Amino acid sequence: MKIVVLDGYTENPGDLSWDALAALGELTVYDRTSLTDEEEIRRRIGDAEVVYTNKTPLSRRVIEACPQLGMISVLATGYNVVDCAYARTRKIPVTNVPAYGTASVAQFAIALLLEICHHVARHDAAVHAGRWEQSADWCFWDTPLIELDGKTMGIIGFGNTGRQTGRIARAMGMRILAAGSRPTPEGRAIADYVSLEELLAASDVIALHCPLLPSTQGIINRETIARMKDGVILLNNSRGGLVVEQDLADALNSGKVYAAGLDVASTEPIRGDNPLLHAKNCLLTPHISWAPRESRQRIMDCAVENLRAYQAGHPIHVVNFGEAT
Repeated sequence: MKIVVLDGYTENPGDLSWDALAALGELTVYDRTSLTDEEEIRRRIGDAEVVYTNKTPLSRRVIEACPQLGMISVLATGYNVVDCAYARTRKIPVTNVPAYGTASVAQFAIALLLEICHHVARHDAAVHAGRWEQSADWCFWDTPLIELDGKTMGIIGFGNTGRQTGRIARAMGMRILAAGSRPTPEGRAIADYVSLEELLAASDVIALHCPLLPSTQGIINRETIARMKDGVILLNNSRGGLVVEQDLADALNSGKVYAAGLDVASTEPIRGDNPLLHAKNCLLTPHISWAPRESRQRIMDCAVENLRAYQAGHPIHVVNFGEAT
């Protein structure tokens, strides 16, 4: 069996091993493949039966050109890069890696929040620049510091990652509100489920942990921001398309939104003309919430598990037509 990984570098820049996958077939790993050149994508798949992708798109045209494909596997949870509907008509299972990043993504959301509240990096730089040494007092700070105890965090999207973020925030003394997911007993133990309108109006901090769907595209926009508290903090390390970026930039510059911590952008890598690059109090990181080694190892383990199940005739983690094909 021939196996191709189209864009393996972000999953494994050298600190993991492909050996377990290679043991299951003739493996070829490309660090990167063009996101736009369908001829290159088709050529690299060649006559492989199994293809792994992270962000390299597999359109209907590509799938049509590769009639030997038996399984497409995404090295991530989101699978919008694959034409799943067409793959289904070809009886090709599309598999993903669910829930691998719950701990790391929730941890990163809180890291963004704590940096906004305490400006740790800024004050570290000030100390190294000699400003503490030159201070007339035994301590100094040059930007407001925020205590989170007693404040309210609203989480839009209360699945695995949203609940984990809520657990951590609750441990810091925050009240948790949840919207955008069906209530569960596990969720009720962490948060009060409310309408989106109530969440927007009551939250001091709003965290986005929902998928990017037609119903959530641009959910943070001029109108929803207007219904938020003055001075709210916004966190997004889910999907960039959840936010209308110009509207958020305007709200940051006006002070309506006190600060934003964002690990994602509408176009990635971020474009130089993105308005958030020049907005006030906007903390931006390059989509790394998912990237701790432990998290990526879970992706690798699941990628192997998916292939073994396919070879056994019982595919798992299938997203386009159930668990069995």
